[in-house]
Amino acid sequence: MAKITTADLRNVAVVGHGDTGKTTLVSACLYTGGAVNRMGLVDQGSTTTDYDEEEIARQISIQAALAHCDVNGKHVTFIDTPGYSVFRPDTKASVRVADSFALLIDGVSGPQVMTDKSWQYAREYDTPGFVIINRLDRENASFQRCLEALQARFGREAVALHIPIGEEHDFKGVVDLVEMKAFTYKTDGDGKANAEDIPEDLQANARSQREALVEMVAEGDEELMETFFEEGDLTTEQLRQGIRKAVRNRLLFPVLCSSALHGIGTDRVLHAITNYLPSPDERGTFSAKDPADDSEMSCAIDASEPFAALVFKTVADPYAGRISLMKVFAGSAKADALMLNTSTGITEKLANLSLVQGKHHEPTDGVVAGQLCAVAKLKDVHTGNTLCDPSRPLIIDPVVFPKAAISFAVEPVSQTDEEKISEALARLLEEDLSIAIKRDPETHELLVSGLGQLHIEVTMAKLEKRFHVKTHIHPPTVPYHETIRGTAKAEGRHKKQSGGRGQFGVCTIELSPLPSGAGFEFEDKIFGGSIPQQFRPAVEKGVVEAANRGVLAGFPLVDFKCTLLDGKFHAVDSSEIAFKIAATMAFKEAVPQAQPVLLEPVMDVEITVPDENMGDVIGDLNSRRGHIQGMEPMGDQQMIKAKIPLAEVLSYAPDLNSMTGGRGTYTLEFSHYDDVPGHVSPKVIEQIKAKREEDAAAH
Repeated sequence: MAKITTADLRNVAVVGHGDTGKTTLVSACLYTGGAVNRMGLVDQGSTTTDYDEEEIARQISIQAALAHCDVNGKHVTFIDTPGYSVFRPDTKASVRVADSFALLIDGVSGPQVMTDKSWQYAREYDTPGFVIINRLDRENASFQRCLEALQARFGREAVALHIPIGEEHDFKGVVDLVEMKAFTYKTDGDGKANAEDIPEDLQANARSQREALVEMVAEGDEELMETFFEEGDLTTEQLRQGIRKAVRNRLLFPVLCSSALHGIGTDRVLHAITNYLPSPDERGTFSAKDPADDSEMSCAIDASEPFAALVFKTVADPYAGRISLMKVFAGSAKADALMLNTSTGITEKLANLSLVQGKHHEPTDGVVAGQLCAVAKLKDVHTGNTLCDPSRPLIIDPVVFPKAAISFAVEPVSQTDEEKISEALARLLEEDLSIAIKRDPETHELLVSGLGQLHIEVTMAKLEKRFHVKTHIHPPTVPYHETIRGTAKAEGRHKKQSGGRGQFGVCTIELSPLPSGAGFEFEDKIFGGSIPQQFRPAVEKGVVEAANRGVLAGFPLVDFKCTLLDGKFHAVDSSEIAFKIAATMAFKEAVPQAQPVLLEPVMDVEITVPDENMGDVIGDLNSRRGHIQGMEPMGDQQMIKAKIPLAEVLSYAPDLNSMTGGRGTYTLEFSHYDDVPGHVSPKVIEQIKAKREEDAAAH
């Protein structure tokens, strides 16, 4: 293709639920468009956009991937996005930087969970697009049923642009309601159709559906509305122009037909992309902030403006290093141009500038406003950073990613893995901002948090395949605490005589409770010399060490005061170690008399669920000892705020998915420690002791 201009670009995020055929559709479009010489198939691991080892093994997309082809003088870039909810951050980022979307629906299942999520992202970023009902060749597939479900869910703006020719296994083509032509295909062909007259049995339906399309287009344009009233119809050219304008303004979401696996409808999808979806400059402007005073800026999407680009994804390649995928919002740049990273204040050179075709990077001399491209080996650039011309510093709003919701403890398999794991995880953290990593200071476990168990499993698989670090994962240990609610005194006496110098130390202590969060306090109330001054710190040390080991279940005892009241010593046999042991003995005797209780971490939980699932979710929270703090309506969803013990939500993600059909999400944050209820505490202590015995036996 000749030199690319902004007006020639079409950037399309291919979105939808898992297993609707997004990767296959992109593969079919690349084949039909002549960008590849054979149709890539998911089950053979030969598609352009599912190239990661883990994607090929699991036969699902786990990250957004770019691919492009040139069609009718337009440069079309597809962003193939994951369809599973746990990988939704990539989908959200893709909709943010694309200029349009193609939402795939399964012809049998109809709209599903990620259909809703994708639609929400498109609404949030005001992104226009169309819908493709795919897999219409399958048994029980129904275009009409899916169309009605779409309209019920998203409104009457979802209008048929195509109707299918044939049903289920007899699906062989589409009627284009603008051209009023039938397009039929060879099964497993190259996706290029033969244009024919509309079959007689479909003509009445085609006329009826075309009228609905014309009415929706005319509604959004006064001039076309007048023509429609006067003429009763629109010309083909008027309808084309009207659809383009209505799509751009999100007044219309045309619905197309396809069977991507067999190449049916592929060329009409490409035709719709090039004719009805907007170029980047037709989106008008983009919002940014002035880093000097945080004021809002509105900037034109124009190649003649100063350069501005947003890094929307980072790929951690073990050989090529950090690769930054970015969307150029304004201006143009040649390879090796110097640009300012407004997040760090560092000037970066755009060396190794390339266009992306799956895992292959094609070097390019330059990029223009609207293009999606990759830059390798930048010094200090991360997802969400803005690169811009130093003459116009600005910050483009980054994507806000969902927070990690579920944690697993990760154990390296060997000493070698232990040495490599921190650096490898840091590299993956650059790639996926929805992962969180921390070491629990109490359990000393390395915790990796993500959006679901599959998310963490895939992250661990990447660790092994890319960085050769092997790990095991298991649910994290709940960091319980212990405390006391009453006051008790006890004497600790340590006396040992075995020839030569002995050991002797006696101390009397009193333990009393402190308010939650107060920690530990030691008070010396000895008057006189019953214990010499030099041995008294040993008493405190003995109590602290014993408190760290706990009494009930081996967890640290917190929020208490120890008062040293009295003691005895021997001029020859007393020592620090003797008083330390005596203090430990006194502590162990006093705690059982001071009403000891087990404390558990309680979490602040925010759960967003569809209205119809509210009852089930609240009932489930009550069964988990949760306390509802309030509810907030959010469109057709509700946000439930609650406090729940951590032990009750370690495995919450799959249960919430089950209750809400995968449409519920939640976030967790530590709130405070609280008493484990009396009827629960013995069971918890028993389970903890049994697990420790099991672990000890295993080692």
